[in-house]
Amino acid sequence: MYPRDMIIPTGVRLALDRLDRAGYEAYIVGGCVRDSLLGKTPTDWDIATSATPERIKEVFNGYHRIYTGFKHGTITVILDEMPIEITTYRVDGKYSDGRRPDEVHYTGDIVEDLARRDFTINACAMTDSRFIDPFGGMDDIRHGIIRCVGNPKERFKEDSLRILRGIRFASMLGFVVEEETKKAILDCKELISNVSMERITMEFCKILLGDAVHDTLLEFQAVLAFIIPEIREMIEFDQRNKYHIYDVYRHTLKSVESIDKDVVLRTTMFFHDIAKPSCFSLDDNCVGHFYGHAKASAKMTEGILERMRFPKREIRDIIELIKYHDRPIGLTAKSVRKLLSKIGEEQFRRLLKVKRADTMAKNPIFWEVKLKDIEVVEDIVDSLIEKGACITRNQLAINGNDLIELGIPQGRLLGYILDTLLNMVLNEELENKKDDLLKWAKAIWTKSKLQ
Repeated sequence: MYPRDMIIPTGVRLALDRLDRAGYEAYIVGGCVRDSLLGKTPTDWDIATSATPERIKEVFNGYHRIYTGFKHGTITVILDEMPIEITTYRVDGKYSDGRRPDEVHYTGDIVEDLARRDFTINACAMTDSRFIDPFGGMDDIRHGIIRCVGNPKERFKEDSLRILRGIRFASMLGFVVEEETKKAILDCKELISNVSMERITMEFCKILLGDAVHDTLLEFQAVLAFIIPEIREMIEFDQRNKYHIYDVYRHTLKSVESIDKDVVLRTTMFFHDIAKPSCFSLDDNCVGHFYGHAKASAKMTEGILERMRFPKREIRDIIELIKYHDRPIGLTAKSVRKLLSKIGEEQFRRLLKVKRADTMAKNPIFWEVKLKDIEVVEDIVDSLIEKGACITRNQLAINGNDLIELGIPQGRLLGYILDTLLNMVLNEELENKKDDLLKWAKAIWTKSKLQ
């Protein structure tokens, strides 16, 4: 499994060579080694070295250097247009805040440096000719295991973000979390309070994008419920409806794994039914219903995403998709055109993906009809776009200047007339032809003056 054919970028090789020629040890470490062992191409490259920060500065004199991590022994050097973090071997001091060491002590021993890292899969070091693996990281990679270096609870008390990182690696890599490490994650979940909301949200989004997101979020649902308490009611909530074979939480996870690896789409699926338990009712036949749950879920999710400090644009798009996820779309050009006009092509196509994922998380006996209907709607969308159908006010055959030439003054009335004409076109009451639109514009203007 040793990556002898690993392609090391020119800038990284240059850094290793310069440190070696200056008389210092230097190894590629961390995630780039892990990814290489997994046969993946690393995106970030980190180097650990016996050189102190002052010596690193001297070795790379003349190169662009960034000192934001200097306090903890890290200098970022730009080589061959690539930023490379170069860090002195170190041993961390106490972690008073549960996130970062109060102080670091430099060491000349690469093994001591690797011993401070979070998981064995991230505690390997290598060069072209040497591989350092004191904690069995390569075996854990081979067997697909997430295991802490040393005592798991100590690792999580040092840096609480490691709890979410462990879950993220399980989701992204499809690895199994070793039992002692798993127990520590669950026991230490409240330590996540030490982590900033921005970092929590960043890890949450990465977890959602994993191939093994379903199994991981099922296994660590207690941790997710600590971060987002609103999901607790979803867990094991029986939907008591023929269209569903899973409880609300399992249905949610099925829908998440059934959609594209996109933050907006997967976040939409994670929250799309969050208000179902609060909207639950039973009819006379003891069949469960969730009237109004889409609107309620959208409102609840908006508050959660604001609390989690999601970008405003993402919040807006996610809320809109949740709001419409349960809304039927008629299998006619008129019905499709009206919704297209309201939410736009990009959101409409996202909405169809949401509906498809939602369907695939329900009882399979109902899949065929619903999925065929979605395909029909997709074909209608494609046809409308290809034909350049009038969907927005900008696509009308007339504009504000045409109305001004008729004598209609600028202002709210002008916008009202254009919106009215667009609605008539969308409702197939009027063709998008200039003469017809101008005729109706005059009529609407005349009527407004008589009122």
